[in-house]
Amino acid sequence: MNQIDAIITHIQGDENINVVSFEAAGQPMRMMALALDRSLKTGARVKLGVKASNISLGRAPLGPISISNQLKVTITHIDTGKLLSSVKFSLGKARLESIITRDSLDHMNLQAGEEIVALIKSSELSILKRL
Repeated sequence: MNQIDAIITHIQGDENINVVSFEAAGQPMRMMALALDRSLKTGARVKLGVKASNISLGRAPLGPISISNQLKVTITHIDTGKLLSSVKFSLGKARLESIITRDSLDHMNLQAGEEIVALIKSSELSILKRL
């Protein structure tokens, strides 16, 4: 599980649905949640979680897309497998990983040291704990 330290910057709620905005390593992020701890407030420091298989990768500019979290990251290491590949990258102090197919890695010709965009749907993020 990838972990990202963040600060809550805004909380919107309507009935049982919440959209929570964060700042992580100087970049904005958003999370959609059906159940949210009501004690969480703006300014709270949290650790966010996202599975490696739920992070897509792209190159800027992407154009208009519906994925809220479009994070500028730098590739630090690539482990190339026969079918799947692990792309490791940094977001501030966080070291994250995306698992993509080998075909996607080859098609994109990703290289260590390259700046790319990590894409995370707001529904794929979760708050793991308060810091």
